[in-house]
Amino acid sequence: MRNSTRAAAIAGAVAAATASLAGPARAHPGGAVFVQANGLDGNAIVAYDGELHHTGTYPTGGLGGIEAGAAADPLASQGSLTLDRAHGLLYAVNAGSDTVTVFGVHGSRLSRLQVIGSGGAFPTGVAVHGDLVYVLNARDGGSIQGFRRIGSHLVRVPSWHRALGLDPAATPEFTHSPGQVAFTPDGRHLLVTTKGNTSEILAFGVDATGGPSARPVHNAEPDAVPFALTFDRWGHAVVAEAGPNAAATFSVHGNVLHPLSSSATGGTATCWVIGVNGTFYLSNAGSATITAFRTGADGSLQNLGTTSTAGAGTIDAAASADGSQLYAETGGGVDAIEQFRTGPDGKLTSVRSVAIPGGANAEGIAAY
Repeated sequence: MRNSTRAAAIAGAVAAATASLAGPARAHPGGAVFVQANGLDGNAIVAYDGELHHTGTYPTGGLGGIEAGAAADPLASQGSLTLDRAHGLLYAVNAGSDTVTVFGVHGSRLSRLQVIGSGGAFPTGVAVHGDLVYVLNARDGGSIQGFRRIGSHLVRVPSWHRALGLDPAATPEFTHSPGQVAFTPDGRHLLVTTKGNTSEILAFGVDATGGPSARPVHNAEPDAVPFALTFDRWGHAVVAEAGPNAAATFSVHGNVLHPLSSSATGGTATCWVIGVNGTFYLSNAGSATITAFRTGADGSLQNLGTTSTAGAGTIDAAASADGSQLYAETGGGVDAIEQFRTGPDGKLTSVRSVAIPGGANAEGIAAY
């Protein structure tokens, strides 16, 4: 009875909002790359076509931010700029003003549709599954806040807020804030990496209404410092671990993660991971390199080699929709995007690199 009452209440709020909101924008064919400048006096999204020709800069209506101690990676997270390809929407966090901006995507151009409170302090990541959107807030011990997408706008669901219970005084902040919130491929679980702040992957169940379980399961990874994650085609979690500078795989059963394999990247400050057509690329910020892996059906990892980047501090990355192009963001004061062509063997070939205008604090990248 309690669940049905709760579901009815949420459905009522959603239905009431639907009447006043427009339908989603639709992205038309053609490659595009979007980078978050994260300016402290005004955040903006810098847009490019697939060949990295600058096509426009779009203010978010919010402020960027920097976590204490961060150098190359001011937001110290993965997923701060998240593209919903299916609905032609782009979500950007405004860490300095505790808001999230929703953009409509029109090729390589954007239209700002909404700015909404993140439901917490210092938002650093966004996860999307269908019409569910969850925002990761990094400060005050960390939290997640759930939203329902109605057309091209977000509606916050107050009961979908969960505190993470991390130590807000742990220092340095950038290594002790939560790193990412992500849905499992089936949308039934939300995973949150905690980096050095307990060194765990928290797993929330997601019920039929879209709400998270009251408390997460704590999947401990002592000294691993789990930063970011994605999933392979078998549903295994592929995790970038900054402690041992390694890739690690886990099976996910319910809210419990079971370790399968681990392999060193050979780099330093291994923090970000992206999957591209079955190959997983991990960014090593400390060594300005990208290491490629493939996974097997048993979760095994095959190291395919490491590629150096032109810029220092390799951080977040994104890929074109067909996976033929990888775009890596480099930080450390002279921020840039480097474009690579991906080979069938997972090897990367550098194509070009361009500076990000106004991007001295840039972090967050998305592409299609």
